[in-house]
Amino acid sequence: MGADESSVAQHSTELRKDLGLIDLTLTQILFVVGLPWVGVAAKQGTAHVVLWLAAITFFYIPSAAVVIHLNRAMPLEGGLYQWAKLRFGEMPGFLVAWNLWLFTILNTSETGLQVTQYFGYVVGPRSERLTSDVRFIGVVNVAIVTALVGITIRGLSVGKWVHKAGGVLMLTTFAMLIALPWVNLAHGSLREFHALVMTTPLMTVLSFNIAAKMGFGALGGFEYVAIHAGECRNPERTIARSVIVAAPIIALMFILGTSSVLALVPIDRIDLIAPIPQVLAEGFRPFGSATVVASATIVALLCIRMAQASVMFAGNTRLPMVAGWDGLLPGWFTRLHATYQTPVNSILFVGAITLAFSLLGLIGVGKQEAFQLLWNASGIFYGLTYLVMFAIPLADPRASGWLKAAAISGFAATLLFVVISILPIVQVESRFLFAAKISSVIVIANAVGVLIFKSASRRR
Repeated sequence: MGADESSVAQHSTELRKDLGLIDLTLTQILFVVGLPWVGVAAKQGTAHVVLWLAAITFFYIPSAAVVIHLNRAMPLEGGLYQWAKLRFGEMPGFLVAWNLWLFTILNTSETGLQVTQYFGYVVGPRSERLTSDVRFIGVVNVAIVTALVGITIRGLSVGKWVHKAGGVLMLTTFAMLIALPWVNLAHGSLREFHALVMTTPLMTVLSFNIAAKMGFGALGGFEYVAIHAGECRNPERTIARSVIVAAPIIALMFILGTSSVLALVPIDRIDLIAPIPQVLAEGFRPFGSATVVASATIVALLCIRMAQASVMFAGNTRLPMVAGWDGLLPGWFTRLHATYQTPVNSILFVGAITLAFSLLGLIGVGKQEAFQLLWNASGIFYGLTYLVMFAIPLADPRASGWLKAAAISGFAATLLFVVISILPIVQVESRFLFAAKISSVIVIANAVGVLIFKSASRRR
């Protein structure tokens, strides 16, 4: 173990070891399974099965293999940040952490938009005016960020139960989602249903856009829990096993869940922000009083989205702490809570930035466009970190041939996602302005990251 690794390991001894295999497996399922993706995939019709299988082959399996390899080699608090720093140097490592941090900030800041959309399905059409009001969405964002800060300060001894509950609710909800077409078929309210019909995808710009995003966009995330490696029991083994257990479950959830969306909602009416509540509402509609079950399930989805936000937020608060350990940020970020051993200052800082982004994202655009702008930009930030992750085994002469082949496949799939993510998949006022906004944000944000790193290096 090198000096840098020993230093991180020494700092990690101050952290509580709260995470085991079950915690990590349920967190993997909760984090990787994004709720909107079954709706996005359903836009491709019955070609979705072929596209999911291609995404699993060329990105999902390669990413799992690379994450397992890197975590076993470097099971350190900070995860991908540490992997990049130790293999490529401090500046690439810092920029990886910077982009990962921005991805999580933007992704978490979308929570208010999604929660208010789900709320509309619970209350019904009479809530449309309220859920379209940016002031109401802003109040919801304040409440959500406050709750996330409180849970994260309390630590993973509490947070892991939030994450596990979210994972169980996710599995239960998808089981219901997958069963609904069969229930409707037996009831007679659905004439026919074939879950695994496969057709050749159409070669259109929109289809290509969505297909690219079904790889990295939908199936990325296995590396995220490695941020908490220093808070895991036996991280070399438990993180790898959590990936192996969760991977096939997640693949089935996506494929069969997308089939349910297609069975119960016309393609032109699929809600890209909240497709699962939409399917549940449609699936239970023929049963009269059973609509109460749909409303209860949609409330469960609200809880799931909050649990997902908690996973992202908790991981994101560790990145400034670890950068502080390395002297790249002020030591203020490394201060631990006296009772809970959590980075309290980092948590408060990340909470304030998350809230600011959530409010800024609502200015001057429609709700669907705001969601797409935040979602695409956050995806590009995340994609840039994965390009570095896949480059690590490619630059390692000791890596096996099959691992390098997996890394090449994953790198190509991620690069395609990054390039094509400047295009929206919903109607916006101007596609050119939409692309210009995203491109400007990515370039300026990384320029700021370089300046922060150089300034920190001079101070040291």
